[in-house]
Amino acid sequence: MLATVDVLQPLSRIGSIVGRSSLGSLMLGTLLSVAVSPLAWAPVGASTEGQELVGRLEQALNAPDQAGLDDLIVPQQRDQLLLRLRRFAQRFPNARWRLSVGSPLADGRLPVGVAITGTTEKDDLLFSLDARQQLTLITEGGLISGQELRQDQSVLASSREPIAVTLLIPDAVLTGSRYDVDVVLDEPLGDALLAGGLTGLTPLQVREQRSPDIQLEPLGGGGLFKSVQAPFQAGVQTWAAMLVHPDGVITVTKQVRVVNEQSEL
Repeated sequence: MLATVDVLQPLSRIGSIVGRSSLGSLMLGTLLSVAVSPLAWAPVGASTEGQELVGRLEQALNAPDQAGLDDLIVPQQRDQLLLRLRRFAQRFPNARWRLSVGSPLADGRLPVGVAITGTTEKDDLLFSLDARQQLTLITEGGLISGQELRQDQSVLASSREPIAVTLLIPDAVLTGSRYDVDVVLDEPLGDALLAGGLTGLTPLQVREQRSPDIQLEPLGGGGLFKSVQAPFQAGVQTWAAMLVHPDGVITVTKQVRVVNEQSEL
């Protein structure tokens, strides 16, 4: 039997859970994403300048109300970015951001690693978030004007005991190819009942952080294992997966880049 599930509803038995997923679409890749033309790329300058910029960005992201963030963003992008951050902050007011920076690329883009952790509570359930991104910042006049998201995944979990999972999902695939989307439980659950589902997210759902409905079906104890196909045009696929059992819930989101050439993988 298939069912849709609300990941923030109290969990008792899988067969009795019916609702609408409300955090399954927590797409952290949208928090810093802005649309700019490659013609707008401008060199950051020396490595120390890039480190200073990213250091100020991390400090602003961790400050109350993201104080000082508007001083780091080009004016035409500020409203769009701050709206996304406010949406995220409403869900995870105690989120902590950790940023690491690499050497500027030849075209001036700045490689940045992002780690985000946080918790949120609803209906007496505590949900923990662990998200990871790899991106390249695009700057203009020493301000951030956009970014290219290279890797993006998040894990949102609620359970009485920690449940470790491994994501076996590629960061990039060739157009038209088939590939696996696997969410593997690191420890077997024994006789526990497990259900799960996988759904693709539209660009609008990602951009507006909308929650998808995820259809659940019974799973084996090892996790969720799906074979999917990439589109025949280059771009991005974004997946939301969910695992549910009597002790809690795990929601995963993952971006997969779809490229034309082997050299782009």
